[in-house]
Amino acid sequence: MKARWEVFAAAVCMLAAAFFAFALVGYRVLALCLAALGVFFLLEWRCARAGRKKLRLGLWGLLALALIGLGLLCLPVLREARTDADPEADYVIVLGAGVNGTVPSLSLTDRLTAALIYLNTYPEARAVLSGGQGPGEDITEAACMYAWLTERGVSPERLILEETATTTEENLRFSLEHIRAEGGNTERVAILSSEYHLYRAKALAREAGIPDPVGVAARTSLPLLRLNYFLREAGGVALGLFA
Repeated sequence: MKARWEVFAAAVCMLAAAFFAFALVGYRVLALCLAALGVFFLLEWRCARAGRKKLRLGLWGLLALALIGLGLLCLPVLREARTDADPEADYVIVLGAGVNGTVPSLSLTDRLTAALIYLNTYPEARAVLSGGQGPGEDITEAACMYAWLTERGVSPERLILEETATTTEENLRFSLEHIRAEGGNTERVAILSSEYHLYRAKALAREAGIPDPVGVAARTSLPLLRLNYFLREAGGVALGLFA
């Protein structure tokens, strides 16, 4: 039987999934979504080949529901994926990301670039650089951020290092401990992270005891990587609904 378009679509999805999974770093969620779409097209082809129209309609209905659900999950993430209108605060907590040896990853570099702009815009603000040391990291994320910012002219006196946190929840809780130890105001604190991460970060900040967290968005520089992380955050929202 002559191959249908679904076979071609499935092959393209599977090849793209393999490329993102094995040739690039950090695109795992996008690879899983493409692989799932490839499986869908294969099932659609099998149903069409067997003449099972009702099953085909059911498959397309499931796909439509999945896309609608994904869109609804993405809405709150997208709504918070921006810098708030008035982001000035006495303290800004810069959430860490991966370090390759001693070099900041792309995600961390994007956050540091936003942090540098923030600190130059608000010269009275102080930054809590939060992040411990994980696998593949020769130094703590906080130390990496400190070196990057001071090399670009930020005064060391404006930087507070929090070097033990390993999760976003710990980032915020331990950073608040540093601010309180200085007698700082924790009613209004700026939270700086990647744009896709701000929804969850601000929610956790409220749980940690910041009644008015201010979001400062670091734009992810690679569009496909941004898409991958938005999909991941949508999955995180879904898990939170059933937790």
